[in-house]
Amino acid sequence: MRILYSHRIQSRDGQSVHVEELVTAFMQEGHEVRVVGPSFYQHAGFGGGSSTVAALRRLLPGALGELAELAYNIPAYLRLRRACREFRPDLIYERYNLYYLAGAWLARRTGLPYFLEVNSPLADERIRFGGLRLRRLAHALECRVWRSATRVLAVTGVLKDIIAAAGADAARIEVVPNGVVLDRFLPAPFAPGTAASRPLVLGFVGFVRSWHGLDAVIRAIAAQGAAAPPVSLVVIGEGPARADLEQLAAELGIAGRVRFTGLVDHNRVPDLVAEFDIALQPKVVAYASPLKIFDYMAAGRAIVAPDQPNIREILEHERTALLFDPAEDGALWRAIARLIDDPGLRTRLGAAARAELERRDYTWRGNARHIAARLAAARAD
Repeated sequence: MRILYSHRIQSRDGQSVHVEELVTAFMQEGHEVRVVGPSFYQHAGFGGGSSTVAALRRLLPGALGELAELAYNIPAYLRLRRACREFRPDLIYERYNLYYLAGAWLARRTGLPYFLEVNSPLADERIRFGGLRLRRLAHALECRVWRSATRVLAVTGVLKDIIAAAGADAARIEVVPNGVVLDRFLPAPFAPGTAASRPLVLGFVGFVRSWHGLDAVIRAIAAQGAAAPPVSLVVIGEGPARADLEQLAAELGIAGRVRFTGLVDHNRVPDLVAEFDIALQPKVVAYASPLKIFDYMAAGRAIVAPDQPNIREILEHERTALLFDPAEDGALWRAIARLIDDPGLRTRLGAAARAELERRDYTWRGNARHIAARLAAARAD
């Protein structure tokens, strides 16, 4: 199969991990892939992006910036069309982005199958967090792109329902969660006596935002009594909340027990997660498929995560994780404390999480195989 992979990602971050891992998985499964995206993406390091785009966003008023996003479709479409003529693909596969229409245009012109990967309802997301100005236009274009796809691949069932409610045919929407490269993770068993030789390690991977609630974890660590097992926190990633969290740890006198690694290459994550005793997903948006959870499962770590529908699609309370009520004060730390006190439970949950990931094939190659099968079915119809 020949896949023309279209995207409009502007920086190398969690989005780029998804793109690059899936492209690699397609090629490992024997498919040919041509990736077409912004030229500056190819030259950015992990965590970096285009300084030109960043400057334009600062200088242009909101509505003009959004119109510039729309205008980008003209050169993007021309570049995608040229690649299509040269490559002669069997499938246009696109990672959805707001105001990005190039793949839909090309599919309509060529009649090629058009598979659209959707990770979030970006119009609503940018209204809440990004100050979106052209709201009616953004929603209309978003719905049009969703409805035009041959197949919509949503990362969670919650997101599938959102897309269907916007008017896309539910029969053409399916759930394809995120995944991992399983071979990178060697699940390390919890060694007896570990707690006696070093502090237990609570770990978090991801972009560090204030709403994640890591401040509550730091306060709870500081409030531990002298008789409690010693606990430390490792935060792998960068973000706007880091400085405040570091200051809070210093004010509470536990700066030495809270470590921030800063931004690290995704290939280093397996080794770092292997150091965790308890892996944290303190909060998550309602429709997301968090990459970190699949990393935690692959590493065989004991997971604490919020009890909400998109998480229950992946994890089961008391079997593969401890799930807590995100609306209940102190529920996160009570789940953590239970795992601190019960090494057997940590071992059982971690082993079950790894086994569940393997059973359900939450891997990028598994996703690639699934998508190829869906294309074969679409071409047979």
